[in-house]
Amino acid sequence: MIPIQIIRENPDLVISRLKIKNVDAQETVQQIVQIDAEIRALKKSLDDNLMEQNKKSKEIGVLFQSGKGDQANQIKERIAELKVKEKIEQEDLANKDILLNDLLVTLPNLPHESVPTGTSAEDNEIVFQEGEIGEPDDALLPHWELVKKFDIIDFDLGSKITGSGFPLYKGKGAKLQRALINFFLDSATNENYIEVVPPYMVNEDSAYATGQLPDKEGQMYHVTLDNLYLIPTAEVPITNIYRDTILKESDFPIKNCAYSACFRREAGSYGKDVRGLNRLHQFDKVEIVQIQHPDRSYETLEQMKQYVANLIRELGLPFRILKLCGGDISFTSAMTYDMEVYSKGQQRWLEVSSVSNFESFQANRMKLRFKNEQTGRTQLAHTLNGSALALPRILAAIIENYQTDSGIIVPEVLRKYTGFDIIE
Repeated sequence: MIPIQIIRENPDLVISRLKIKNVDAQETVQQIVQIDAEIRALKKSLDDNLMEQNKKSKEIGVLFQSGKGDQANQIKERIAELKVKEKIEQEDLANKDILLNDLLVTLPNLPHESVPTGTSAEDNEIVFQEGEIGEPDDALLPHWELVKKFDIIDFDLGSKITGSGFPLYKGKGAKLQRALINFFLDSATNENYIEVVPPYMVNEDSAYATGQLPDKEGQMYHVTLDNLYLIPTAEVPITNIYRDTILKESDFPIKNCAYSACFRREAGSYGKDVRGLNRLHQFDKVEIVQIQHPDRSYETLEQMKQYVANLIRELGLPFRILKLCGGDISFTSAMTYDMEVYSKGQQRWLEVSSVSNFESFQANRMKLRFKNEQTGRTQLAHTLNGSALALPRILAAIIENYQTDSGIIVPEVLRKYTGFDIIE
């Protein structure tokens, strides 16, 4: 949520910056500014009212002691009028606070000034590319044919047990999946990320704090009887560890990582892009999250970007890094890099990670603050996260890029986890 102070002091800046995200926020911002002014006027009136009540309450005692009961009773009548007015204004203030919050949560985060303009993924900026793609080879099979050939993932059984988008991994496919998870977790802990095992369901407050509600409720699985949500990413429970927390500056940076299953309805997804492992309702992912001082969050974003790039590099996959344009960046993000690997069997790029800086957007929602040692005041922290990495498309790319006539070669970095060099 954009801090109200920014909207109050720079409404035109907010409107112009949100245009980069292709959002026309003029009417909403004007409403927010108006309601905010009314709220501040009400608060001043309530403060003045309380001061007058306190002052007149003291006068009553003096008047009674002086034998001026009639004047004292007149003042008591005035205090009664003030209390009635106070109650009316408190109710008005409560209603306006709700209205203001309802408007604030509709505004996406302000994009960083370096975010390129654009309307879709086609306008994203390629900032780095590494690895040989090679010439198209129609002899190379897509992963959905390879996993069937080697009997390592069964999409039909997953559909039988649950439904489409819930694959069943088995044999060496299951071990390769587990090897990737262990590799990603060990890499993260070697970089001083503290591993946590979070719950796979969260409550409304947690989903609201990280921006899934009210923006993405249609994409989450909702356990209606208990009013809980299956997590779309471990970012949600990890970041909420610090909800309603005041940190010390010396606490920064806070670094956590977690493996989890992730659940997304992916409503409206169809076509070739969803075939096989390309888009699932349940998938595994290792997430990295940092809580950082505002002065260092963009330096941290670059470090996280390089960290994820190194993971892909160690797996020996061709990849590229994109800076997302305003039309493709998420509701909550101020700046995002996407990592894509090239999948030779499909002859296309597959997104495997997003690394984002949310600045104070999530922190404002969850009241995540720190005490500034110089000023002594509390201020909002910055939150960042990234997929390090999401497994399905990484697994698809490994299967397709490492296919040979004799089987699927296991990347060298994973062999100590799998215990085998080839799937045949």
